[in-house]
Amino acid sequence: MASTADDTNGRRRRRPRNGPTSEATARGDEGSGSGTSTGPVAETRWLNGDELAAWLANSAIMISLPAALDARMQREAQLTFFEYMVLSVLSEQPDRTMQMSALAARTAASLSRLSHVVGRLEKRELLARKRIPGSGRRTTATLTEAGYDVVVAAAPGHVAAVREYLIDDLGPQELAALRRIGAAVDAAIKRGQPDAGSAAAPPGDGAADGRSPTIHPASQPPAAP
Repeated sequence: MASTADDTNGRRRRRPRNGPTSEATARGDEGSGSGTSTGPVAETRWLNGDELAAWLANSAIMISLPAALDARMQREAQLTFFEYMVLSVLSEQPDRTMQMSALAARTAASLSRLSHVVGRLEKRELLARKRIPGSGRRTTATLTEAGYDVVVAAAPGHVAAVREYLIDDLGPQELAALRRIGAAVDAAIKRGQPDAGSAAAPPGDGAADGRSPTIHPASQPPAAP
């Protein structure tokens, strides 16, 4: 049992045990501070063995696969994987042009990160930026002919890497399951970030099509000019 001791005003106070009880952990310290309850503390839903194994296996896709794609892209095309994403997204547009906010949404990047990368690509004359007249700070990015040539040259190596690292070792049922898993994860992320789309891509900038971030459709080469 918890023992008691006199406080400085002579009142009796409870001295806690060495650690909180499970009941106290679940409730939280309901009588602390101002005397108001902090409310119930949600119980941690620890992963069981099967869930942990699935999570650890998935980390290879989240961490190892992007790193492998990036290293290969830099080695073969002198581009980072994110730079390739930016150029390939622009290559999908009819006029090879997108507003920067829309491009940030399609590549799941912050505007600050995108601006830094676009500036680097602009120095290489792979794309060009242009201010949109009017109120606000709106800017477009346009893929240049040189940038298009780089995407066309890099696309076969990207497809080969995707096949080698992921696609070709999976059967039809595994590919179908991977597609369902990817769609479920994407939907869960969107539910958790209800304002992300509107913040990254305001209405009218060409990004309100509901599409997820892209890594370029690897089923076919970039469209011809």
